[in-house]
Amino acid sequence: MSTKAVLFDLDGTLLPMDYDGFLQMYFGNLAKRLAKDGYNPDELVKNIWTGTKAMVMNDGLVMNETKFWEVFAEIYGVDVLQDKVLFDDFYREEFVKAKQTCGFDPMAKETVELVKRLGMKTALATNPIFPMVATRQRMEWAGLNREDFALCTTYENIGVSKPNPAYYLEIAKRLGVEPEECLMVGNDVSEDMVAAKCGMKVFLLTDCLLNKNAEDISGYPQGGFAELQKFLELL
Repeated sequence: MSTKAVLFDLDGTLLPMDYDGFLQMYFGNLAKRLAKDGYNPDELVKNIWTGTKAMVMNDGLVMNETKFWEVFAEIYGVDVLQDKVLFDDFYREEFVKAKQTCGFDPMAKETVELVKRLGMKTALATNPIFPMVATRQRMEWAGLNREDFALCTTYENIGVSKPNPAYYLEIAKRLGVEPEECLMVGNDVSEDMVAAKCGMKVFLLTDCLLNKNAEDISGYPQGGFAELQKFLELL
């Protein structure tokens, strides 16, 4: 089948980053901000991870946003839902501090533009564990914006996550294409290359490679943006 859509991961793919440094900066600033409102920093970070794991395990019956706040309400009580505005304020005002842990590669936008010139749809297939406000910022750090993609997954608009194959099937469905007509581009072997199990083509971007399980990656088309662009032109 011909390729009709290209799915791009964001963190470590279109947006180069020191992932561990990003998480440390992100959680550190969030915990510091919410400590002013009575949240114990260590407990808050632990509970955010609990909510994140619930989103990763979500079965699609509710959006990830709903799942996260259900878990938070179980931990802190239903009154915590009133504090959602505090988290939203953090993302609007202080999340940008984590930008210093990220790089910039102009070839990211060049590659997205190439896909569109080739007549294929684009999707931002970033793991939907962040709200749109935080995803828009990370897109901007990479030199991109929401209008560059036909679809962008965030915790508000989808109820499945990586590495669940159902996540990739849902994206294909929303784009109106078959999985076999899609190419998934990402840097995380365990989260992004799983798209191949759905019948999608895959390309492993190795600039910020994540391979936590030390899997054999020799069988994947791979390389940097230059190699990716050559790969796209041959599809």
